[in-house]
Order: sequence, then C-alpha cells, then structure tokens
Amino acid sequence: MKQKLSSPSFADLFLGQRKVKQTFFLQINTVIDWAPIRAIIEVAYTKGYKSTGRPSYDSLVLFKIELLRTWYGLSDGEVEDQVNDRLSFSRFVGLGMEDIVPDSTTVCRFRNILVEADLYDTLLAEFNRQLEAKGIIVKRGAIVDASITNTPRRPRGRKSYEVV
Repeated sequence: MKQKLSSPSFADLFLGQRKVKQTFFLQINTVIDWAPIRAIIEVAYTKGYKSTGRPSYDSLVLFKIELLRTWYGLSDGEVEDQVNDRLSFSRFVGLGMEDIVPDSTTVCRFRNILVEADLYDTLLAEFNRQLEAKGIIVKRGAIVDASITNTPRRPRGRKSYEVV
C-alpha cells in the first residue's frame, strides 16, 4: 500500500500565510507535466503496491527530493535534513507538516533502483526536455552550512615580517 499524501492540516493552512520565497519551486511545479515522469519512474519503482509492510513514499516525492539533492549538491543525509528544515523544500516535494520525510537510506535506495533500471538519465532527460520546451534553465545552487571551529582566543605572540 502506498503512503497517501495527506490533506492540508491546520498547520499547513497557517504556514501558507507566511511569506516563503518559493517562486522557483512554484514555477517548476507549474510548468512540468509530472504524469510522464511518474510513468517512467513506475516502470522500475513498483513499491507501494503490496498489502504488507510499511506504506512506501509516492514516487514523485522521492524524485523531487532527488532533484533537490542534485540542484543543491547535497548528500542523501543533507537533503533529508533540508527537507525537514526548509518549508519551501517540503512544499515543493509535496509533504505537509505532519508527513514524515523519507530518510537518507530511502532516498539512496530510490536512486539506486532508477540507476540499476537505467532510468535515471531517461528521467532527467524528460525533465530537462520539458524545461527547455518552456525556455527555462536551471542552474545549480549551493546551501551554505555554518559551522563553529575552535580557535585560540588570540595569537600567542606577534610576529612581524619585512616585505622587500
């Protein structure tokens, strides 16, 4: 059984009133016809059609997470964290506040299924074909992650160098 995408919750409705920069993601969701992409994915990704086990994630949710991973140069773990953390990312992939974000292992397995079935490049080609037909170019971005590094409080001694 596939995991159903839930209806918007009260939290989603309240968050919808917040101003979130989502122009790019809204444009992508508007111009892309997801039906051919879903058809390509479901040639190999047949999870969710069994009555036993945990419900699997919708194939488009996983593909959109893979797009985010590719566009922003993120690892599987980083894209999981970003979809959990960033409202614009979770809205783009189609997850509400109450939905559980696929973990990094699920993202990795999904990509491996597509690669082993020789569909990964086909999917990206279809996606890019649709973008090019609309005159849209996607450039890679970067998410800068701040980190704290321990350093000495001040230099131990002053050194001067003569420049000749």
